[in-house]
Formats: sequence, C-alpha cells, structure tokens
Amino acid sequence: MKFCLLFILLNLLFCGCISDKTPKPDFRHDIKSAPTPWTKTNFEPEEDDFTFAIISDLNGGERTGVFSTAVAQLNRLDPTFVLSVGDLINGGTEDRIQLVKEWESFDQQANKLNMPFFYLGGNHDLTNPTMREFWKNRFGPRYYHFIYENVLFLMLDSEDYEEERMLEIYEARSEAIRILDGQEEGVYEESDYYKMPERRIGGINEQQHNYFKEVLEKYQEVKWIFVLMHKPVWMREDSKGLGRLEKLLSKRRYTLINGHFHSFSHRLRNNNDYIILGTTGGSQNPIDSMSFDHVTLVRMAKEPVITHIKMEGILDETGKVPFILDSLDVAPK
Repeated sequence: MKFCLLFILLNLLFCGCISDKTPKPDFRHDIKSAPTPWTKTNFEPEEDDFTFAIISDLNGGERTGVFSTAVAQLNRLDPTFVLSVGDLINGGTEDRIQLVKEWESFDQQANKLNMPFFYLGGNHDLTNPTMREFWKNRFGPRYYHFIYENVLFLMLDSEDYEEERMLEIYEARSEAIRILDGQEEGVYEESDYYKMPERRIGGINEQQHNYFKEVLEKYQEVKWIFVLMHKPVWMREDSKGLGRLEKLLSKRRYTLINGHFHSFSHRLRNNNDYIILGTTGGSQNPIDSMSFDHVTLVRMAKEPVITHIKMEGILDETGKVPFILDSLDVAPK
C-alpha cells in the first residue's frame, strides 16, 4: 500500500500535477483574444540575479554635497549593497582628532544608505601608520574578501607598504602638497613624491598576496570574481604588483575595478574587463571629458552587466537631480 502511494506521488510530481512553489507574477488584462499589444507574457517569476553598486573617489579635493546626493540617488536605485574603491576622506594627517572628525562626517552620510556599504581604503585613507592603525580600530582589516550568492569579492589594499617605505612616501607626499599649496618653494613635477611609482600605482606585500592566494585556492567553484582596489596595482610589474595574482586568476572569470585617477577608462587585459572609475565627488580635470561623477551598477546574472550612470542623469520624480546637486557645477564638460 505504501509503495502504491509513493508511486502515485512520484507520478504526479513528474507529470507536473504538483504545483511549483515559485509564485507566478500577477499579470492581468481584459483582452479576450489575439492580437495583444505586448510581445510575450513569460515574465521572470523570481529574479535569480542581484545588483550591487560601486562609488569612486570622493577626495583629492572633495566637492561638497556630491556624495550625499549620490547616497540619495543610490537609495532610489536600490542595489543590494554598495562597494567603494577608496579615498573616502581627505586624510593625510596624524592628527587623531581631525581623523575622527573626517570619518564621522563620511560615516554620517554613508549610514544614510538603505543597504550595506563596504569600505575600502585609498591613499587618502591610509597615508601613514597612524591612519593605518586608526582604520584597524574603526573598520578592521585593510584587505578582505566576502562571498555573496556564489560571487567572490576581493577587496585589496593598494597602500600595503612596509612601515619604513610608508613613512618615506608620506613625508615626500606632504612636501609635494606644500609645494602645490604654495607653502614651500619648488616644482611639483621635480619632487621626490612625483617620481615615486607608489604615487600612481601603489603596491601589495607578500602577506596580502598569500592571503588572496589562499582565498582563490579555497573558492574554486564561484561563478565570478570581482577584484577591487584603489590604485591600479596591476600596472606595477615588480613583486609588489598584481602579476602573481593575475596568473592565479588567468583561468577564472573576473572583473577588476579601481579608482585613483579621477578619469574613467576601460580596457581588456587578459581577456577580462579592467575598469578605472571616474569620481563620486572628487576633484576633476576640467579639460578631461572622462572626468565625471558617476555611480556604477552591476547586475550579476550569468555574467555581470555593468552600467555606469552619470549622476547628472539620475533624476527624481520632478525631473531634477535630487536634493542639492542641482546647485553644483556638474554640467557636462
């Protein structure tokens, strides 16, 4: 008797007589016969993808109100979470009181996001050992990974130098800034900092490399990998660069995204997308047509669908950029 009941249940299941638990979309109309003014009615019953967003540099000369406007716009776009590529505060100081003030200001805006926000440090955030320690106490590790819906995110620290080298960079950078500000005589292009490779491309140390090597070895079956960093460490060709990790990634599906240059660009490298973002409030070069404020949306379906949206085009129900961005100079160059 039990065998008969089991046979009947299995027969009903395979014949499709037991309804799918996935609810069908509620689509109703009063048209009784063809033709119909739509192409098809096989709506996606339940999305099996997700969308996340990325913001770029705020600093290197933050323009007031742009990031707070981006927060309001992201809340309208409603991604699952938001990532950053660093330079979140002005930084470049050993004054802990000033660091508290700057991070409190940023966090106050970031906390207005309706979704999780993931921090990543840039040179403005991790300029010296004091700021590195401040980051550790406030946000934890400078580099880390996480997995969401079988997608692996590698969050790199591109300011990963030994302390002695970090101090050399910090002191040279401080001198260069004084030259730029007119506080000290000299030519910026002739300064020690200008000649340092770390000014543009950063670096990672052996410990960080080994950390991500273990992560990649552990998670072999993820469907995609996103690699985020502030400076383009992948442009560096010595042991401080990304070359060894790129070899580990060579047979994987991945997308690499960084900031720092305040100018958008895209290229194919190793047959993968390498994207340098523009700004989300940072300083802009007025003669660079690719220096613009934007947010990036990534819809993670079978493959990522990446859309860069200029902030000046994200309008509210009245047809205006929400809140205070209307009063800022964000017109296309």
